[in-house]
Amino acid sequence: MRRGVKLGIVAALTTGLVGTAGYGAYNIYNGLTGGSGFGGSSAQAAPVETGPPTAAEVKKTAAEFLAAWAKGDTAAAGALTNDAATASAALTAYRRDAHVTRVRLAPGAAKGDVVPFKVTASLSYKGKSSTWTYSSALTVFRGETTHRPLVAWKPSVLHPQLTAGQSLETGEAASPQVIVVDRNGKELDADDYPSLASVLPQLRERYGAELSGGKPGVETWVNGGDGPGQTLHVIAKGTPAKLPTTLDARLQKAAEQAVGRSAQSSVAAVKASTGEILAFANNPSTDNNNAFNAQVAPGSTFKVITATALLERGVSPGTPAPCPATANHDNGKMFHNVESSSDLSATFQRDFAISCNTGFIKLADRLDDSSVPSVAQRYYGFGQTWNVGVPAWDGRVPGGSGDEMTEEMIGQGQIQMSPLNMASVAATVQNGVFRQPRLVAAGLIDGPLAKASSGLPSGVRGNLKSMMRLTASSGTATTAMRGVYGDVGAKTGSAEVGGQEQPNGWFVAYRGDVAAGGMVLEGGHGGDSAGPIVAAVLKASS
Repeated sequence: MRRGVKLGIVAALTTGLVGTAGYGAYNIYNGLTGGSGFGGSSAQAAPVETGPPTAAEVKKTAAEFLAAWAKGDTAAAGALTNDAATASAALTAYRRDAHVTRVRLAPGAAKGDVVPFKVTASLSYKGKSSTWTYSSALTVFRGETTHRPLVAWKPSVLHPQLTAGQSLETGEAASPQVIVVDRNGKELDADDYPSLASVLPQLRERYGAELSGGKPGVETWVNGGDGPGQTLHVIAKGTPAKLPTTLDARLQKAAEQAVGRSAQSSVAAVKASTGEILAFANNPSTDNNNAFNAQVAPGSTFKVITATALLERGVSPGTPAPCPATANHDNGKMFHNVESSSDLSATFQRDFAISCNTGFIKLADRLDDSSVPSVAQRYYGFGQTWNVGVPAWDGRVPGGSGDEMTEEMIGQGQIQMSPLNMASVAATVQNGVFRQPRLVAAGLIDGPLAKASSGLPSGVRGNLKSMMRLTASSGTATTAMRGVYGDVGAKTGSAEVGGQEQPNGWFVAYRGDVAAGGMVLEGGHGGDSAGPIVAAVLKASS
C-alpha cells in the first residue's frame, strides 16, 4: 500500500475512534503501522493507563451506562460494566419482571468514583400504572486487564435495597394489606404509637390470613428467589383488611407520653372485667416489649398476692403486725424496709399501706412453702400459659422454703413478673375474678385462655380492696394517686437487685374498670418513679 493511502486510513480511523475506551489515537496509529513512525523512525508504545479513573472518565462512563440503560440497550449497558452477562440479564429482568415501561435516569455530581443518580420509572401491570422515583448510585473503577473505566456491577445499582441473588418484581400482592385498628376502629401505626412497632408486624403475621374483606393491591417487591419479600413500591392500593385489637388509642397515647418522661420504663393497662389490654408502652420502644415480656422481681407490689394468702389463713386488716426496722424468720435472712420506716404498733393493713417488709416477714409462720404459689395459681392465673395474642411472659411464682419463701413474700427471690402480669393482679382484685389479658378477640387466639380455678372469696377481696384503697389515700401511693378519683386502689414496690445502686420501681393500681401496672428499672421508690406513669394512664381512662 502506498504511504499516502496508509496515512489517510490512519487519519480517518483516528478521527472516528478518538475517546474509545482503552485506546488512544497514538495506539491506533501504532497498531496499523506496526510500530513505525513517519520517516521510518521507531516510535515507543503509548503508556498503559493505570490508577483510578479520572473525574472525566468517571463522568463519561456513568453517563454512557445510564443512557444505554434508559434506552433499553441492555447489551451496551452491560458492556460498560465488569460483568457484562450478569448486568445485561439483570437490566433485562428489571424491565420484564418489574414491568417497567420507561425509565429516566439523571446522574448527580460524582463524589470521587461514586456517581449518585435519580431513577424515575414508569410501571404498568394489568391496567394499573404508577411512577416510581428513587435514588441509587454506581461506582466506576479501572479494569485490571482492560485498563478501561468500568461500572462495578452489583444488584444495588438497580435499587439500593437489592443484594446478591435478589431482583425486583411487580405483581398482585399475595394477600391484602392489613391495617391494625383499636377497639373503636382507629388505625394504629408505629409513627403515632412507637411502642407498637414490634407488635404490629406480629399481629399482621399471626392473624392477617384469617381476616376477610380485603383485596390485594399491585406492588413492586424484592424477590430473593423464594417469592415476594419486602414491598418497595405500591402501584395500586388494594382494599385493606382490618384487624381489630382491644387497645384504646386514647389510652395508648397517654401511656406513650407517660413512659416518655422516664427512661427504662414500661406500663400496661387492662379492662378488669374482661382482661382486654387497653394500652401498653415502653421507653425505649425496643423489640423486647418489656411491658409484656420483662422477667423482673416485682417487689412489694407482689404483696397483693401474699396478702391474699395471709387473709385466707385468718389474718385480718386489723391484726396487730408490728413493723420493726429489721426482722427474720426461723433465724434466716435478715430483712429491712426499703422505706427505712418502722411502726411497732402497726396493724396488717398499716404494714400493707406503708409497704413494711418486716411486718410481712414476721407473719411468715402463718404460711407454708406452698401457700403463696398456690394462691397465685388458684386466684390470679399464674402457672399457666397466657395466650395474649403476641409473645408475652406468663409470670413465675416458683415457691420455696426458708429464705426463698420469705423473699417471695415480699416479691423478691425467684419471682419474675412483667407490668402486664402485675396489671392483671390489680385487675383481679378489682373484678374479683381473673380474666386472662388479651390483645385481640378471644376467637382469634390460638389455644385456650388461661383461667383461675376460683374467684377471690368475697371477704378476702373486700379486705384487699380496703387495703389498696388505704395505700392510695394515706400510704406510699398517696402522692402518685393524687387526682385519681373514683373507686381506686394501689400498691407500691421497690425491688432490690444485687449490683444496682437503686432498686427497680414498681406500681399497680386500678380505677373503676381499668387496672394498670408500671415499672421503672433502677427507678428507686415505686411511688416516685412508676407511680406517676400508672396514674397518668388511669387519669386518661375517664
